[in-house]
Amino acid sequence: MRAHKESHLLVSVCLFLLFFSSHMSSTGPFSCRLRKQFNLNGMHKSGDIILGGIFEINFFTTSSEHFTSEPKDPICYGFDLIGFRQAQTMAFAVDEINRNSKLLPNILLGYSLYDSCVKLGISFRAALSMTSGRGEPFQLNESCYGNPPVLGIVGDTSSTRTIAVSSIVSLYRLPMVSYYATCSCLSDRKRFPSFFRTIPSDAFQVRAMLQILRRFNWTWFGLLVIDEDYGRHAARLFKSDLAQSGGSCLAYLEVLPQGNDMAEIQRIVGIMKKSTSRVVIVFAHPSNMLDLMEEVVKQNVTGLQWMASEAWIEDKVLRTPSYMPFLAGTLGIAIRRGEIPGLRDFLLRIRPDNDTLSSQDHNLVKQFWEHVFQCKFVIPGMEFEGQTLERLCTGNESLRNIETEFLDLSNLRPEYNVYKAVYALAHALHDIMQCVPGSGPFQGQSCASLQGLEPWQILYYLQKVNFTTDFGDQVSFDENGDALPIYDVLNWRWPPDGRAEVKNVGDVKEMASKIVHLILDEDKIFWNFEPKKPPKSVCSESCPPGTRMARKKDNFNEAKFITFSTLVFCAVWIAFIPAYINSPGKYADAVEVFAILSSSFGLLLALFGPKCYIILLKPEKNTKKALMGRGTPRS
Repeated sequence: MRAHKESHLLVSVCLFLLFFSSHMSSTGPFSCRLRKQFNLNGMHKSGDIILGGIFEINFFTTSSEHFTSEPKDPICYGFDLIGFRQAQTMAFAVDEINRNSKLLPNILLGYSLYDSCVKLGISFRAALSMTSGRGEPFQLNESCYGNPPVLGIVGDTSSTRTIAVSSIVSLYRLPMVSYYATCSCLSDRKRFPSFFRTIPSDAFQVRAMLQILRRFNWTWFGLLVIDEDYGRHAARLFKSDLAQSGGSCLAYLEVLPQGNDMAEIQRIVGIMKKSTSRVVIVFAHPSNMLDLMEEVVKQNVTGLQWMASEAWIEDKVLRTPSYMPFLAGTLGIAIRRGEIPGLRDFLLRIRPDNDTLSSQDHNLVKQFWEHVFQCKFVIPGMEFEGQTLERLCTGNESLRNIETEFLDLSNLRPEYNVYKAVYALAHALHDIMQCVPGSGPFQGQSCASLQGLEPWQILYYLQKVNFTTDFGDQVSFDENGDALPIYDVLNWRWPPDGRAEVKNVGDVKEMASKIVHLILDEDKIFWNFEPKKPPKSVCSESCPPGTRMARKKDNFNEAKFITFSTLVFCAVWIAFIPAYINSPGKYADAVEVFAILSSSFGLLLALFGPKCYIILLKPEKNTKKALMGRGTPRS
């Protein structure tokens, strides 16, 4: 119910922002301008058709709003090379399509790419800028009316931001193809009619994990999830699938806190330490895992088999000498790896130019250059007082002369999804251009035209896209906008030389029949146990498969006492029969009275004695939380 109210509030906020930002004011009889122009980090390329993109390129923001003067836009910092590489992958895909004479011939694709700075408000600004334009005045005859300048968006990264942004762009029926948002809730066509994705939803990820659990007969495991849409929906899917399939049970289900709530993390790790379950599954982000692992190391919780969601399985920050004694042997689901020929040469040609240095609209290349070469550009109007500790950038530095993860293209996963998303939009546009008038899908069997192309017309063709990449992967969407699901299975190895490495040990895909097909090379899997075999983690006799151990069987359990009182009652009257038959005369009446009194007092004591004990002697247990068994689960 709470989530339902929050979604309504979110949509209300979206609509308010939409109205506020796209409200037009007249500067003359035939000239219009936007009410507000946002200053966003971005990269742009002109073309006949413009595609938009939203990427995480900076991790942090600073802002100050006192409302004594016009509020300034947030300043983003904490440059992320991988996020920038994902944005450049989109730029490369557009460039490659423009050079392809067989795909969209005689049509030039352009792009407008924005940095979300990992903030919902900035993703909103980017979405509104793409749907309403970047603020350039445009001449019209009588009114401020025109088609949206962007006809498709690639992004966003997180599920929470994607849910919010998709709520806005769906009002325009503007296609949005995400390369990283996995929440199963986004498959709801009624809420998100224009949403597609090239990454499988969490619904498939959960089914894939359950297949791995079954392969190793792990039927007794714990589940940790992050307190946001990504984690909450994963938890619901796990409980739903377990209830349907049976055969397994949850030892515990805990929600990892947002922020630095170390007391809660200590409590959760304490539960993990006491539990007899040897397997723990975690749906969380790397930042949440860092907080968790600090406490795992502190409490020395060893002997666990970790299973990772796609959000943290590839994170290098966790593969450190202090964490690997605990995390070695981790199995996890990863986005399908792909190869993109020509991307490296494209990245090596990146170079700042006059547009890059003079405009915030094109400033991402400038930020990248300063980050990689640890220097600063001097731009007109910018002066240093005294000496600066940072050396000055010339723009002539060479990317070929440095070692950087930016150019390590051996493990392209999100980038491959970005690449497929751009090509999906391009193929939809190409099919539009192939339409023959008189046999089109629209009213009167008409076709869409490039000059009057509407976003909803692209949706029709995007739903029917079906092509194969050069890497051999088929790309198409089902009725919910989900791509054909396939994941790689990764394993964290920790060989004797101490260098942690991640190996691909299989893949898991869903066939057209909805059957999950798992291929695992078990001989390649590194197990962090002695002997080097998978651990055993099975349901206890007191926890039947398909259930969850949720009550500290010493918490008040009325069913148990009702059963006990019934046994007392039955025992008294079973004993009464032979005693009554064998009692002569007046003693028979005494036996009957004794049976009535003892059975009555037995019922009263068994039913109400425990309640009185808790009320009078253990008042701290007389709470809803204690009675519902929300404390530490039984090990």
